[in-house]
Amino acid sequence: MAEDEKSAELLEDKSELQIMKELVDKLYNFRDCYFETHSVEEAGRKKTDTAQEIQKTLNKLEEKEDQFKHKAEFLLQKGRCLNVAADFSPEAEECLSRSVKLEPGLVEGWNTLGEQYWKKGDLMGARNCFTGALQQSKNKVSLRNLSMVLRQSPAADSKAHVKQVMESVDMAREAVQLDVTDGTTWYILGNAYVCLFFTSGQKPQLSQQALSAYAQSEKVDRAASSYPELHFNRAKLFQYEEMYGSALAGYSRAAALDPGWEEPPERERQLLLYLKNITELLQNKGKVKARRLRMMLSDLNTSTLGPCASPHFRSPTGRVGSLEARSISSLTQGHNVGSAAVGKVVFSLASEGRMAFTFGMVDSEESYIVVMVYNTAESWGVLIGDTVVIPEPQLKRNLVTHKDESFDFRSIRVDSPLLLLVNGKKTNAQSQIAASVTCKPQSE
Repeated sequence: MAEDEKSAELLEDKSELQIMKELVDKLYNFRDCYFETHSVEEAGRKKTDTAQEIQKTLNKLEEKEDQFKHKAEFLLQKGRCLNVAADFSPEAEECLSRSVKLEPGLVEGWNTLGEQYWKKGDLMGARNCFTGALQQSKNKVSLRNLSMVLRQSPAADSKAHVKQVMESVDMAREAVQLDVTDGTTWYILGNAYVCLFFTSGQKPQLSQQALSAYAQSEKVDRAASSYPELHFNRAKLFQYEEMYGSALAGYSRAAALDPGWEEPPERERQLLLYLKNITELLQNKGKVKARRLRMMLSDLNTSTLGPCASPHFRSPTGRVGSLEARSISSLTQGHNVGSAAVGKVVFSLASEGRMAFTFGMVDSEESYIVVMVYNTAESWGVLIGDTVVIPEPQLKRNLVTHKDESFDFRSIRVDSPLLLLVNGKKTNAQSQIAASVTCKPQSE
């Protein structure tokens, strides 16, 4: 009889703890799917509304605290409830620490405690929690969180950093394989690919893999399309890839989804100003006076090609042979193999948050074009009047429309200053430094 009563009591406890878990799950759903029940215009209320829901759920849990305060499952649910907030909570850390102490096999407890350490800035503590959870059971949350921690952790040198980033990609891939319908995991894989793109030679396929992972995140999970960080991180990659319309749309969307976050609208403003300045400087021909322009162009001739005129010249694509000087107007869209663009610098553009050193160039036919040079050291640059040779230039026409603004200009992309000849000389190795774009991690 006593055993039956004890069994019934345990079932009742289990049932009540299950109800508490469902309450907390509902709270997470409220936060993550906020825009399924609210318009984007209400984004400014999300933080306050979520805080109110946290408090309501916490009040319901605390009604049962005296009965369950020594039970690991109750402490887990209270810790999870407090973990919904974006900031570190000492109370959540305490609940979760007690929870895993009472029940060391509680994977969700270790994962949530790791997220608290992450918010606290204790990367080693977070890493230990996620690694400990994986020792209990292979799961997507530990893997994707470890992927994030690895990318943020300091490394002994650049080689060690690349190794960490590659490991982080492998972990995110493994997490995706465990659940291909999880949008958060796809999003974290996208961030890992972006990081790998910038740490391992900027291979185009890695950029495409990042964009594909972001797209998959939105495809499999409607809530993912409301992650402001996804739109912001992808916009930065779009900007680096000179997909300016997509970048502006991404910054704008991130700003709309999180009105309190200052960086997205600032990035949008900076990029719009950059595009305006480029088009104005091209229209004004760099504001160089006619007489000075004639003097600048007077010494442009075939000898300006320098080493590019040699039959032994090795171009960036590996082609061996002399290059033919081509006028800017005769260059075609894409990669101009066997050709070289030659001209004089008429302006350079110092812009906030720039990803490329940008200058304007004019050729002997007085055709103008903007040149964007990536991976430059802070100290590198060209001066007005410098002669620049661009071997096998990559030409692009930029047609950008955003809100009530439109831009239309042609540009040449140069992936390293080492590919240029300036005043007949090759650029020295110190002129190059690998670009980097940091991904804002998602608060989970």
